[in-house]
Amino acid sequence: MESPEAPRFILFLPPVPLPPSLKSLKAAFGDTISQVLKEVASHSPDSQHAAILEVALAIPELARNQLASRSTLCDGVQASVAAVYKLVCVIAAQDQVNVEDSDGVDVRVLLVAWAPDGLDGQPEPASCGPVVGLDTLARCGRQWQFAFGVESEAGEKMVKAFVAAKGSGEQEKGVQSTSMKDSEAREQHQRSHHSKERNYHVAVGGTFDHLHIGHKLLLTMTVFAVDEVAEDNQTERSATIGITGDQLLVNKKHAEVLESWSDRQEAVRAFLDSILNFAPSPPTITTRNDPGPNGKSVDLHYSDNLTVKCTEIQDPFGPTITDEQISALIISGETRSGGKAVNDKRKEKGWQELGVFEVDVLDAEEELEGSEAKEGFGSKLSSTAIREKLARKTDAPGSRI
Repeated sequence: MESPEAPRFILFLPPVPLPPSLKSLKAAFGDTISQVLKEVASHSPDSQHAAILEVALAIPELARNQLASRSTLCDGVQASVAAVYKLVCVIAAQDQVNVEDSDGVDVRVLLVAWAPDGLDGQPEPASCGPVVGLDTLARCGRQWQFAFGVESEAGEKMVKAFVAAKGSGEQEKGVQSTSMKDSEAREQHQRSHHSKERNYHVAVGGTFDHLHIGHKLLLTMTVFAVDEVAEDNQTERSATIGITGDQLLVNKKHAEVLESWSDRQEAVRAFLDSILNFAPSPPTITTRNDPGPNGKSVDLHYSDNLTVKCTEIQDPFGPTITDEQISALIISGETRSGGKAVNDKRKEKGWQELGVFEVDVLDAEEELEGSEAKEGFGSKLSSTAIREKLARKTDAPGSRI
């Protein structure tokens, strides 16, 4: 009998080799990820939903630079996250593991501020991501059927640190775990604040049909780019996720299996909540259905004044030209021209241009052997290819679509 709840697993991944490359990551983590994907995939038939694999990725620079502006950290963080998602796609293509739909594995990378040397400041316990410490993971209440680690010195240290945090229970709550003195932290914040503009309202736009790994990278970097507030916890912060309205997608290929706006919004919301919410209770959810452009939205309100706005858009610009407080835009290399068009519109209105942050386009490389492997890789990063596969399955007996 199938369980309505998706089985959940966690893989503790130590810091990636720098600079991150497919070759170096494959050498360090390829065998582990291959074994873990196969194991997790074997549990997918037990549920109506894809089995969830949360990859707790250690990123030392997030422990060392807790108060730095996110704009100074985006490039390094996105390079690491992109490399891990890319490796997952490569391994999945070569091992023929499904990471695209409800019959497969739903991979989600969590950003963990942790360093193997233990000398860096670790973040204080917090219930809101996307950056968390091992102590937050240890006390978040999520139930993982299995936890996996990497057989390396750093990998073993990470697992031991998690076990130690889990065993420490309540006794460490409220303890300042950063290695910097308060005065030093304030000075660092002031230097960072003056050296780089902080962004408290960030936006991204897309169709987000059949949410895939490329979408997950884009969404992760969007909420990451929203700066935290060190001095005043009353400052409102937001991540606006513009999701294309249904009427603009009627001519899409394989439109018969294209998800509705509600389903796409729900998938975006579920993914973001999984990397943001480490509290026992869900965020407060409000809905808007106001007249005029960008008036339809499902908003998630988190405890640290962060609001995630899943907003229906009817044009390529969305709220970026109706909400002046948005100060940054996340794009991929494929949508560079769209970022320029948005800023041209804002200049026409006399508004400040948006800071633009670009994430990597995850594409096949020469290291993939044979056209079949490359095609398999690409199909995991294309909503059109995923719809094509689903369209073929609709006539198959026993389909769960």
